[in-house]
Amino acid sequence: MKAELRQRRHEPLPDQGRWLGSVVRGHLNYYAVLGNSDAIDEFRKQVVRHCCRSLRRRSQRHRITWARMRRIADRWLPLARIRHPYPQLRFAART
Repeated sequence: MKAELRQRRHEPLPDQGRWLGSVVRGHLNYYAVLGNSDAIDEFRKQVVRHCCRSLRRRSQRHRITWARMRRIADRWLPLARIRHPYPQLRFAART
């Protein structure tokens, strides 16, 4: 993740936001099962932290505060929520 952010550092912010959103969505689609909410929340936080560090290194005088970074993250990254219901509900087939 850090290496890819380093390569994409100077791309426009909307392009980075779309890419990061797809990464987080893919991670959530796979790992957002019941009982894993702490881990997916921590993954999103770490993505935001690494993205902020990468954006701050674009210039010697960065203007990315944590308040601005939260607005960017809320705009581009999905919230960490459980995506898959209980297994009993998913696989309950009536014949």
